[in-house]
Amino acid sequence: MNDETPICSAKGCRTAAVWVLAWNNPKIHTPERRKTWLACEEHREHLSAFLGVRNFLKDVVSLEEWERRSAADG
Repeated sequence: MNDETPICSAKGCRTAAVWVLAWNNPKIHTPERRKTWLACEEHREHLSAFLGVRNFLKDVVSLEEWERRSAADG
């Protein structure tokens, strides 16, 4: 892993990310705004559940798909 490798957002995890969790806090963000957390395979469900119980989670996609979408939009 190098400095360019996206890593998991879970506390203390240094594993390469393979998932993007797109979320939004409706109390402070406009509806179209998306914040992101990155997740490794091990932490995807835990981070998704954390965001989900708060009704923040909007989408979970592979990092590869997220990058492809971003390239198409940019």
